[in-house]
Amino acid sequence: LAARLASQRRLIQTLEVEISQFDRLISDRLRQDPSYAALRTIPGIGPVLAAVLIAEIGDITRLTRAEQLTSWAGLTPRHHESDTKVHRGRITKQGSPLVRWAAVESVQLLPASSRVGRYRDQVADRRGRNIGVIAAARKQLEFVFYAMRDGRVRALAPAA
Repeated sequence: LAARLASQRRLIQTLEVEISQFDRLISDRLRQDPSYAALRTIPGIGPVLAAVLIAEIGDITRLTRAEQLTSWAGLTPRHHESDTKVHRGRITKQGSPLVRWAAVESVQLLPASSRVGRYRDQVADRRGRNIGVIAAARKQLEFVFYAMRDGRVRALAPAA
């Protein structure tokens, strides 16, 4: 039993060294990334969610509009159209589940005084809490797009 415990402790120490090395590499890379700093200025997005979004989205220049990012994340409603009948359903959930998760998590606890929090509450009053959260996540991803593309989000800047 003592030999097994000693062996497992050595394995844990080896893994801790590897984890700390990768942690330093990731933090150095993120510190140099201007998109990371821009994402951190968006209310609701902290260091972990910003890192997840940068890792999952990758090169933002492959997208030309914010709507493409929200569609790629699967946060847009299904759209069925035939002749004069149009049916919009639930969100597609096609795309990156991690980006969708990060966007939804970033708006869950936003205060009502923030722009996206106010939007979430307005939609929630009309359509329900879950639909309000998804609509706010879609708007949050639009801010993410502009932060990654331009390095800042003009919509969140204080009025001059």
